[in-house]
Amino acid sequence: MRSRITSAALAAALTPFALALTAPAAHAATAAAPYDFNGDGRADLAVGAPGATVAGQAKAGAVTVVYGSSTGPKTSTRTLLTQNTAGLPGTAEAGDAFGSALASADLNTDGYADLLVGTPGEDGSDTNDGTVTIVWGSASGLSGARTLFSFFSTDYDRYGQALAAGDFDADGDTDVAVGSTGPVTLSLVAGPLTRTGPHNGGSGSRNDWWASSYGVTHLSSGDITGDGHPWVVLHGRALNSDDAATGLADLKIGNYVDWLQKLPAGYVSAVGDIDGDGYDDIAVGNDRETSADPAGALGGKVTVVYGGPDGQDPDRRLVLTQDTAGVPGASEAGDRFGSGVSLGDVDGDGHADLVVGAAGENGAAGSVTVLYGSANGLTTQRATALTQNTAGVPGGSETGDRFGERVTLTDHTGDRRADLSVAAPGENAGDGAVWSLRGTAGGLTTTGSTSFGPTTTGVSTAGTPGYGTALNS
Repeated sequence: MRSRITSAALAAALTPFALALTAPAAHAATAAAPYDFNGDGRADLAVGAPGATVAGQAKAGAVTVVYGSSTGPKTSTRTLLTQNTAGLPGTAEAGDAFGSALASADLNTDGYADLLVGTPGEDGSDTNDGTVTIVWGSASGLSGARTLFSFFSTDYDRYGQALAAGDFDADGDTDVAVGSTGPVTLSLVAGPLTRTGPHNGGSGSRNDWWASSYGVTHLSSGDITGDGHPWVVLHGRALNSDDAATGLADLKIGNYVDWLQKLPAGYVSAVGDIDGDGYDDIAVGNDRETSADPAGALGGKVTVVYGGPDGQDPDRRLVLTQDTAGVPGASEAGDRFGSGVSLGDVDGDGHADLVVGAAGENGAAGSVTVLYGSANGLTTQRATALTQNTAGVPGGSETGDRFGERVTLTDHTGDRRADLSVAAPGENAGDGAVWSLRGTAGGLTTTGSTSFGPTTTGVSTAGTPGYGTALNS
């Protein structure tokens, strides 16, 4: 079922606006953790390659899911997904860009996490209408799919360019937040979402903080206030400029666009509890120079905003650059420190640690920096930098690899320590590749590190697939 509200009606309506809800389905007992698609207690790794050629269709896009194991992501157990995969809706077409954004949650609470895949280039009611596909988890991994509801297709384009999942309206069901361009820049699709059931309503909003031509370009979420339901961090570009704009929203509030909290401007973010106080914290990456964005910095920066009972704590912020005491390296023009950020507990001490990608480092060969959390917040003690030239890391640093363009901290081994996956979408002239490093009680280790690219996981290297353009969020 698809409901539409025209642009004219949207302009006359209050924003956000909503569709009536149907009665929710009953809840299952226990939901799986995100990205644990086969329910084995280990998170799996989803890798987006939106530039992949599929059946001769350039930039149709593909996603590889590599399943977790006791030693990390295991490429011999994997699932390749395209819009030509049996059971997936649609058809692979040139420019669809399937795999541009990824998110995961156990949407139908059956004990298996499900995968959300954004395809912002899909043509629907108009060019680049966009679509989102739900691929269902099961004991044998991902199998079967349906299209996520798209209520306002005449009022946005590039639906699915950003994704997040969580119980955003605090009603006990998992919802999906979707970024797009146009008059509607954020859509909330209400749960529960099931394999065959009807939709349960949704809402869409616009906001004059950011330009509709860019829309909402990135989403992250977490329990910032410690009350058990997640808030959403939204990224876009400021109105009438190309500068970053970032906000924090509680989607439980009907008119949340009037209650957005402004955050330090950046293009990506990650959420996790760095100091273990029960409030998730936010790391915002801005990898641009001040000449390109006044909120940027020489070589890029990351701003850590600590959470509290009312959202962000305005009295606790930490700005990090490569010139910060204790951070390896030095800030240089074009380093792009903050191109990717992720928070996760690498050493199992109960505090989220921060990984920062600097995809422009050394002629865009790229690097990542690891900083550890503590009861007092993020610390530069034990901070380390990694490149493809670091002992134990496979491969070698080459100009244009963009190692660190995307990073994710996820427990692939089931030992309750986050492992690091790093993407270099520029590796091998745009083929792309992903590296995986284990988390241990002593921190990240390069011992046993692995890497793999599109060929290993069944993705065509025709054109420039950009393997790793999207990773677990």
